Amino acid sequence: TTALILPTKGRSEKDIKDGKERLVTTENSMGRVRASKGILKPASNELMSEPEIIAGIANAYFKGKHVLNWKKLGANYELIRFKIDQVARGFKNTELRANGVGYYLPNNARERDFSKLPNGKAKITVNPLPEHILEKDEFILMTIRSHDQFNTTIYGMDDRYRGIYNERRVLFMNPEDMNRFGLEKEEIVDLSSNYDGILRMAHQFKIVPYDIPRQNLAAYFPETNPLVPYNHFADRSRTPISKSVKVRIEKLG
Repeated sequence: TTALILPTKGRSEKDIKDGKERLVTTENSMGRVRASKGILKPASNELMSEPEIIAGIANAYFKGKHVLNWKKLGANYELIRFKIDQVARGFKNTELRANGVGYYLPNNARERDFSKLPNGKAKITVNPLPEHILEKDEFILMTIRSHDQFNTTIYGMDDRYRGIYNERRVLFMNPEDMNRFGLEKEEIVDLSSNYDGILRMAHQFKIVPYDIPRQNLAAYFPETNPLVPYNHFADRSRTPISKSVKVRIEKLG
């Protein structure tokens, strides 16, 4: 498997095309859509934006013979917003409405509008937890973000809510599991996963005792991405199993 890691402009950097400043629009955790623009000088004049890269790949793949004009979409973000308005529920006049404080997408639960449900009431469901059959030395690893991180963009080395400062290669572990495996606080270990006979490794993690269920671990991504198999997915969402990776702890020395 080959992964391409491409350099790109960050949202904190200015994005200027043909003398015109370009803005992206984002949706935050509360469902609010608003414009976002950078103020910093790009790290390189040769950097492309994420929309330009994706549109460029699509244009090259379809050889310019697709129903969408990918080249224009990569150059003009307004066209992208217009296309989203045409197909996505709740997106309307985004080009204008995203300025300033932006606007909220429809959310029936937030607005307490359950009129479209049977009897006009919310339905509470109980979902069984998936069963993971583990060997005695196996754990379930969930990959997580730190406070100083937005998706895979790392702005700082701290995670103040979890008490972590100036470090990212940490492994959150239940203290009882630490005792059972003879591991010490801040001991350095490696992690391994094995899916379909393929051994994957991630090295040099510092153990941090934490209030986490036994036989569960947590660590930051992308540092732990090498452990995630590319061909295993969640049952319904079909996303990678980044929150439930079977791993082993490999002691050093």
